[in-house]
Amino acid sequence: MQLKPINQQVVAVIGASSGIGRNAALQFASRGAKVVVAARSQPGLESLVEEIRGMGGEATAVVADVTVFAQVKAIADKAIEVFGRLDTWVHNAAVEMYAAFEVTTPEEFKRIIDVNLMGQVYGAMAALPHLKREGRGALIHVTSVEAKRSLPLQTAYAASKHGVDGFLESLRVELMHQKLAISVTEIMPAGINTPLFNKARTKLGVKPQPTPPIYDPSLVAKAIVEAAENPKREVVVGDAGKVILLAQRISPSLVDAYMERTGFDSQYTNEPKSESAPDNLFDPISDYDKIKGDFSDQERSWSL
Repeated sequence: MQLKPINQQVVAVIGASSGIGRNAALQFASRGAKVVVAARSQPGLESLVEEIRGMGGEATAVVADVTVFAQVKAIADKAIEVFGRLDTWVHNAAVEMYAAFEVTTPEEFKRIIDVNLMGQVYGAMAALPHLKREGRGALIHVTSVEAKRSLPLQTAYAASKHGVDGFLESLRVELMHQKLAISVTEIMPAGINTPLFNKARTKLGVKPQPTPPIYDPSLVAKAIVEAAENPKREVVVGDAGKVILLAQRISPSLVDAYMERTGFDSQYTNEPKSESAPDNLFDPISDYDKIKGDFSDQERSWSL
């Protein structure tokens, strides 16, 4: 399957105001792609568009909540309105909560499923008609290593990522059966240093952290950009994630025992944070429209 060079593409990046999505949008723009960026945070999108235009790139923004299909469809429509086509759809938007299952409310669990799973479904529904019209293109969905192996204290998040994994497997085969030159790529990051951990709801009594080792967001963004030009099925970003998934295939019960021993404390920081602290589960919060989180002193800029 032959996809367009990046500098000939129109790319929509969903969940672009911070973290991996923001870095990916900048990488696409730096290589000459025209970019449509979307998220709930209007200030984050405005600063991103300004940054892209400042480096000579072309970008436009759409404020959207991915749980509302009409708003997701408006992102794809904006790409057509402004740039005339859509070549690649990158769906990265997600929310997170750290809590034991027994203290998770039905409303919280449903919200995470709505954003992380149904948002990805809506994204594919909105993008596919335009990719089909072009005759080729890429759907790139960012999930997590937890799409294959769950961590404790993240039941809803893990369920949502497993759901996306199953959805993409089925969709990929349907597109193959239709002989369509549309690639479906799942990007599965390990622990990444993004602002997600500042924005996540927590019932741990402390601010959560990614399970070490912790990786630079640019590694994930690079994998996304590569998949937009060179079709891939699945990409795990972070060698620790690859080790865990290999162990999961060999002995799930052994990984269960490992998670029971290390999977709890490894997600705790020493920084107190109350359950009532601001989070972005239902509404966006300000001051976190940046690429990196608070763990740069532990961050790896490389991965085997």
